[in-house]
Amino acid sequence: MHGSGFPLPVQFKLIMAITASIAVEESSAQARMARPSRFGDKAFEWLTLAMALTVVVLVVLIGWQLWRGSTLAIQKFGFHFLTTSTWDPVAEQFGALPFIYGTLVSSLIALLIAVPLGIATAAYLTELAPLWIRQALVSLIEMLAAIPSVILGLWGIFVMIPWLRDYPFPFLKRFFGWIPVFSGPIYGPCMFAGGIIIAIMILPIITSVSREILRSVPDLQREAAYALGATRWEATRIAVLSYAKKGLFGAVILGLGRALGETMAVTMVIGNTPQIAASLFKPGYTLASVIANEFTEATTDMYLQALFEVGLVLFGTTILVNLLAQLLLRTIAVKSATRAVQ
Repeated sequence: MHGSGFPLPVQFKLIMAITASIAVEESSAQARMARPSRFGDKAFEWLTLAMALTVVVLVVLIGWQLWRGSTLAIQKFGFHFLTTSTWDPVAEQFGALPFIYGTLVSSLIALLIAVPLGIATAAYLTELAPLWIRQALVSLIEMLAAIPSVILGLWGIFVMIPWLRDYPFPFLKRFFGWIPVFSGPIYGPCMFAGGIIIAIMILPIITSVSREILRSVPDLQREAAYALGATRWEATRIAVLSYAKKGLFGAVILGLGRALGETMAVTMVIGNTPQIAASLFKPGYTLASVIANEFTEATTDMYLQALFEVGLVLFGTTILVNLLAQLLLRTIAVKSATRAVQ
């Protein structure tokens, strides 16, 4: 320090001056730097909130418009609209019970066919299919989802219904005709045909969503099952399907939502007769089909408002089914958590 040519007190003062100047520069630099703005975060938050609320507002507006368009029918028929089977536009007597019945039964038939096929296909593509065939099958399933419903309806009229009328339906009637659902004459266009065409339409949705859910199952689940000596089937059933059951249930609900609102293909093969029949071989009608068929023929205010009320019933049915599905999903989750604790 003495070799620098400055006395020790002077050196100490120089060091203090340099330190002070550095501190001043740092403080001035910090002052020049603007405080990080949270405008971007707030803007993003409010923008996403507005988008989420838009969906809610859209649903409310649809329900309000359907209610507004059916006020006359609601005032005249009240709750009996849901429990009456008469549909007579000439006498202006309307009841939606046959359409509700047809919608629920055709959707149930579709689920009974499409859910096992869709989940089994997804399990095969995820767990068992070799790589060289996996992508080809996935592409075919996606192509099936892209086919317009009117094309499937035409195929149903000219290909599916004649084949069903000549082979499967007589077989079912011969061996299971003692069951009411397979009794009676065979017409061709019927409730069963409508359920089958809906199953074909919702199969790609259930399969694709189920496949993505099964792919998201951690490999640790499979490895743990194999480490305990499980076979491939046991590992798939216990470690994969059991782990993904909530997601698979969601895939089924997506398929059900599509089934409830399907219109053109069902209209072309279901027979379009407003009746409630135990036999699946008899024609039926759905809520969506009656709107598509008769909306252009509604020449009176009451007829038009009755169709609006049919749309309101379909809207409410869809919401009710989704709410029940959410409730069932929560019940499943609570039971699974309770079982895990035990």
